Amino acid sequence: MSEFFQLEEADGIRMPWNVIPGTREDALSCVVPVSAIYTPLKPIDKMTVVPYSPLRCRMCRSILNPFSSVDYNSKIWQCTFCFQRNQFPQHYSSISENNLPPELFPQYTTMEYISAAETGPVAPPVFMFVVDTCMIEEEIDYLKSALAQTAELLPDNSLVGFITFGTYVQVHELGFGLLPKSYVFKGTKEVNKEQILDQMCFFSGKQKPAMGVIAGTRDGLSSESISRFLVPASECEFVLNSVIEGLQKDPWHIPADQRASRCTGAALSVAASLLGVCVPGSGARIMAFIGGPSTEGPGSIVSKSLSEPIRSHKDLDKDSAPLYDKAVKFYDQIAKQLVHQGHVLDLFACAVDQVGVAEMKVAIEKTGGIVVLAESFGHSVFKDSLLRIFQSANNDLGLSFNGILEINCSKDVKIQGIIGPCTSLEKKSPLSADTVIGQGNTSAWKMCGLDKKTSLCFVYDISRKVGPDSIAQQTSNQLYFQYVTYYQHHEGQMRLRVTTISRQWSSGSASVQELVDGFDQEAAAAVVARLVSFKMETEADFDPIRWLDRALIRLCTKFGDYQKETPSSFSLSPRLSIFPQFMFNLRRSQFIQVFNNSPDETAYFRMMLERENVGNTVAMIQPSLISYSFQSEPMPVLLDVTAIAPDKILLLDSYFTVVIFHGMTIAQWRNAGYQDQEGHEVFAKLLKDPHVEADAIIKERFPVPRLVVCDQHGSQARFLLAKLNPSVTYNSDNAAASGGDVIFTDDVSFDVFMDHLQRLLVQ
Repeated sequence: MSEFFQLEEADGIRMPWNVIPGTREDALSCVVPVSAIYTPLKPIDKMTVVPYSPLRCRMCRSILNPFSSVDYNSKIWQCTFCFQRNQFPQHYSSISENNLPPELFPQYTTMEYISAAETGPVAPPVFMFVVDTCMIEEEIDYLKSALAQTAELLPDNSLVGFITFGTYVQVHELGFGLLPKSYVFKGTKEVNKEQILDQMCFFSGKQKPAMGVIAGTRDGLSSESISRFLVPASECEFVLNSVIEGLQKDPWHIPADQRASRCTGAALSVAASLLGVCVPGSGARIMAFIGGPSTEGPGSIVSKSLSEPIRSHKDLDKDSAPLYDKAVKFYDQIAKQLVHQGHVLDLFACAVDQVGVAEMKVAIEKTGGIVVLAESFGHSVFKDSLLRIFQSANNDLGLSFNGILEINCSKDVKIQGIIGPCTSLEKKSPLSADTVIGQGNTSAWKMCGLDKKTSLCFVYDISRKVGPDSIAQQTSNQLYFQYVTYYQHHEGQMRLRVTTISRQWSSGSASVQELVDGFDQEAAAAVVARLVSFKMETEADFDPIRWLDRALIRLCTKFGDYQKETPSSFSLSPRLSIFPQFMFNLRRSQFIQVFNNSPDETAYFRMMLERENVGNTVAMIQPSLISYSFQSEPMPVLLDVTAIAPDKILLLDSYFTVVIFHGMTIAQWRNAGYQDQEGHEVFAKLLKDPHVEADAIIKERFPVPRLVVCDQHGSQARFLLAKLNPSVTYNSDNAAASGGDVIFTDDVSFDVFMDHLQRLLVQ
């Protein structure tokens, strides 16, 4: 596996197949599609950044890269993708084999270009806070303290706007410092840009242009009128703090049998239109802090009457959630508006109840927004995640804006689409495949918001047919992929990052072994998880368990070794041996098993799955388990109930939660206070080590995971038990080891699962 990690370190790319199936038929029989998980802004050690524009091919617009062939005498380079010969411009006249420009260095397969002439002035980031006030006083106090901390961390040059909402929407005029002043909108209907211009006096005392869409200073809006609502953070510190300090519970009376009247949809519509009027095309984020379900106006998810429960998965399956489709349609419109303006929607949903994440998912995903889900605004998951966004440290997020991603591939490879946080720009090209998966029908995508960890899954289609022509076509055994990301860097200037990679076609007869040697099972698990999650959301009556099982059987039939009718003879190459285990855990994961999760939680889990890199996705599918004991150093152990022992501490990392689990004996000793007594320093260290490791995990992860510290047989031990392989259950033949644990479940264990798989394969 180490070579795949090295490829990821160098270029931010992992592919399930690092040797590409040679024909369309081969690719289909490989089950896992030819695909790539790419992190466009992955921090890369010693990456070259050059202060000029890239050289592009005049035919296909791909960029000069280390794989281009160069004729130094006649100063001509040949495009790797369309084989067009291009002349070097005058300022490259001194190049030779001993004097190469950086873009031709073999090790610089990923590099960045900054051209001051093209990028224009540095644009300040814009943050529009949209704050829910329909909450109990305690929650409002928690939120006020978090917002006050955030206000201190905002970059000085950033522009800030502030909107609060309850029954009505209030837009605060931060540029007016003499006394608090706000514009109020009704919560029952959406607000468009025209209404914003008229009702917020953008043209007071001036003639409003009769024609055309008005947006930003270039269309006649004065910067004075914009700076009433979007003020540099350094200038509005006092006003912003006094608005935050003055936040109060929505004053409207709520009858005992009703929910609060909360107009989330109208507030987001006002925020989107206001940003569209003031700063179209520049990097802006709407940061929505929501503490309950929307019950008023567009985008509402439930009626005000408490006798009506909020929609569950069962209601969605039976089509008995009357407001769901309407709300999704509304947020889809908001998504289109925000993508057109180049703005991002971030959501911080903190409530014990659902708030409508499932409906808003479309707007958050299409704009590349961040989502944080917690039980309360006082919870560390929310507070630490919010601070992490603005703190500048080694592991800051590096929030970037307004990305456009383009792709180029060699002949015979087409792109079906991307599963991840982006929007298709509908730029149809010869590269687009006929079948579409995710955001497809294009070779360019818009990413309004992206950060160092945002990862996209590209699904390719091999169009090469088998036959005498294909042998003739195969002049070269190499094929190439190029990813070009043009984005506004978090420091403000526009940059262009280019990644060009090369892979090999598999050759006819010996291809199975070549394919196995280039198989990355972690990347394959991540791709399959995204695919199955996408299909569950878009295909009616899709059966994910059946689909996964059939895919696994087909893969093992093609690449496994076995004798007919002899299950015990089945074996898999080490390159594929963990893949069935990943599929077993994926079948049991919260992405597939929606029972016991609300639609909001499922939407949140899937959004995180679709934006994370391979390593983090694997942690979500198959959590890691580390055992701490007196007998040995900390060591990884199998994710199995047999790992539990009374004298061990287990650390489980399932991405969303980090669990520190104390065996029974350890918990008794801790409760007796041995760790504080002299002579028990080793025990004190044993207790401390898992916490040090957990802190290290929490520090580098976003959103911040929930930390659960529990004891064997305690109520919170369920966080660990739910993830373990149930090899010892209440009705299994094998008994638990002394002091071990038993899982009360009817789920099959991994051994039984493999047993059934082998029996089916050898038939």
